[in-house]
Amino acid sequence: MEQQLFPKWTNKIRNVLGAGAGALGVYALIFFGYAASPKTINVGYQPEQPVPFSHALHAGELGMDCRYCHNTVETAALAAVPPTETCMNCHARIRTKSPKLALVRESYRTGKGIPWVKVHDLPDYVKFNHSAHVTRGVSCVSCHGRVDRMEQVRQVEPLSMGWCLNCHRNPEAVLRPKDKVTDLAWKPKESQETLGARLRKEYKINPPTNCSTCHQ
Repeated sequence: MEQQLFPKWTNKIRNVLGAGAGALGVYALIFFGYAASPKTINVGYQPEQPVPFSHALHAGELGMDCRYCHNTVETAALAAVPPTETCMNCHARIRTKSPKLALVRESYRTGKGIPWVKVHDLPDYVKFNHSAHVTRGVSCVSCHGRVDRMEQVRQVEPLSMGWCLNCHRNPEAVLRPKDKVTDLAWKPKESQETLGARLRKEYKINPPTNCSTCHQ
């Protein structure tokens, strides 16, 4: 009779490992499926919003600064979605009967927030800090594109890990004077390469590329 090398109870290990491998495979499918969904990295994602707010009108034609609505962008990780009160600062007197603004008026009356749909929605395992970028000369346009020309905001960049790393490795390509960060139409008078190199030295920009930078 052939002698067993391992006791019989070790046979259970194979079953446990098999079940674990199956569960890991399901987790991987869900993980990567979510990470690659249109709500995270797909260029062109353009959800319908509950109120037809036009950035082309407000930021473009009227020249409103991004920070009027997104007023935490320089001080916090998140660029705040404006409360209804911000909208009513103007619309209590302007377009007060417009049917397009019915939900805004209802929100102001009831105190119930407007259910805006997030366009640039990074996965939960990614930590992005707006203030760390805009206070160092990285413009809104670098990630969000020319929203001042958009009737309906859409995602124009992949926002993938590789895309972010390219910027961290070559910040000269996007740096601009800090007072021009929210001027989406601004163009440098010198080459971007020359300007970026000068500003990188002046602002002491040295973006980290280690995993813990974004995956904390």
